[in-house]
Amino acid sequence: MAIADYISDDNPNAALALVEEIESKVAKLPAHPKRWRPGRIEGTRELVVRPNYVVVYAETVAAVTVLRVLHVARMWP
Repeated sequence: MAIADYISDDNPNAALALVEEIESKVAKLPAHPKRWRPGRIEGTRELVVRPNYVVVYAETVAAVTVLRVLHVARMWP
């Protein structure tokens, strides 16, 4: 939500479109959790929503858990 809040300060429509895109792609994760690349931290995977936005998630037999939604600039020290 922090990402959407930040974007909405300049462009509410862009913020809404991003949130909808993230939700749409995350909704498909349970059907294909291994489709996306292995994460930088063991036991995670990364779904690229847009070139600048990544959903970090973990999967078990019972569930797919979204851990974070990050702007790629925040992924590097």
